[in-house]
Amino acid sequence: MGATAQVPLVGGVADGAVVTVELDRNGRPPLVHPHLGEGGLARAEMYELESARDEGPPWVYRWRGPVA
Repeated sequence: MGATAQVPLVGGVADGAVVTVELDRNGRPPLVHPHLGEGGLARAEMYELESARDEGPPWVYRWRGPVA
């Protein structure tokens, strides 16, 4: 496993949770994080990566709603 970062989830059912994600070769987390609940992937809540600065940390995953 490569470098990792802890990224908080904002909004949705997982609001306030923190996920550990693997960083890519450019040092960035994945652009989306599917938060799996009881409905599995079919009802996953999608979170999109945002940065408080232009491209770097601190990052957050902001809720975008269930998969349609």
